[in-house]
Amino acid sequence: MKLRLTKHFEFQMAHALTGYDGKCQNIHGHNYKLLVTVEGTPIADSHSAKQGMVMDFGTLKELVEEVIINKVDHALVVNKHSTFATLKDTKLLTVPFQPTSENLLLWFAEMLGDHLQGDVHLHALRLYETDSSCAELICD
Repeated sequence: MKLRLTKHFEFQMAHALTGYDGKCQNIHGHNYKLLVTVEGTPIADSHSAKQGMVMDFGTLKELVEEVIINKVDHALVVNKHSTFATLKDTKLLTVPFQPTSENLLLWFAEMLGDHLQGDVHLHALRLYETDSSCAELICD
């Protein structure tokens, strides 16, 4: 039997879409919401304090905060070819892709992938750029 856990995270991040033909070509920010869903087999050991858990929520929180949130929170993320890529005195992350919600999800999945242990694996990521707009990556 497989079970899924989902943990909700929030962070603020600015980005700009290089060469985009609209307002998003300019630096602007969002209050992002990220939902991380992992899947695995519950711990069956009746002597374990974690019996029945797929993964401790606290462990998942620490992992996502270390690998993703601490990196992107209050950062400016731009394509490495952007004219903004040379800004100084800011928390600037340059990436080899357009920092769209879709591409951010692929990047986040790549960052998390190597850190999950045992039979626990990433099932899905959902990233809300606004309250009414989100992208979702299904990893299965």
